[in-house]
Amino acid sequence: MIPVLGKDLVGLEHLSPDQIRLILDTAEPFKEVSERPIKKVPALRGKTIVNLFFEASTRTRISFEFAEKRLSADTVNVVATGSSVQKGETLVDTARNLEAMRIDMVVIRHPSSGAAEFLGNRIRSNVVNAGDGKHEHPTQALLDLLTIRDKHGTIEGLKVCLVGDVLHSRVARTRPPRRPAFSNPRCSSARRANAARHRRCRSAGPRASRDDREA
Repeated sequence: MIPVLGKDLVGLEHLSPDQIRLILDTAEPFKEVSERPIKKVPALRGKTIVNLFFEASTRTRISFEFAEKRLSADTVNVVATGSSVQKGETLVDTARNLEAMRIDMVVIRHPSSGAAEFLGNRIRSNVVNAGDGKHEHPTQALLDLLTIRDKHGTIEGLKVCLVGDVLHSRVARTRPPRRPAFSNPRCSSARRANAARHRRCRSAGPRASRDDREA
């Protein structure tokens, strides 16, 4: 039996492989909705979702808003610029004021790592992490997993290389659980060797700033 997913989605590391498969299997049929002449299904009819963005964003915010509307949810977009945040209102106060209007879910993007989990522990509504600081971006990682599975038919045992600024990449820090279903035991020695090479490269390169070391 697959464990219940829980109230919030703030990261992937605490999800089991079966829970991640459940999310991917649930998402699979909804891909077809975007190909219909009328791109609408009643899955979230009657639900109110607030997109609470404390960072500038175009693709992520629009992607969430499109998905919410195609699932028939009522959506409200709140950005830090022009809101009471500029007058000193805290993240929790903002969310609780919104909760008083009987919302069901908050999708949050925030420049501080851990903000999504912090909020989820303090409000009753569901919280979805749309990127928090240098921490995680679980919905992007789930989309990547779904794309990989569509291409290869499976995600078990595959090696994935992330190219780019991985030091500051949220997706690079959004790791699936380290369990056999998502790893290949034969690669463990190679991973250890790669980690050792990475440490040598780090020590030979420019001295990292304090913020980078803490990240």
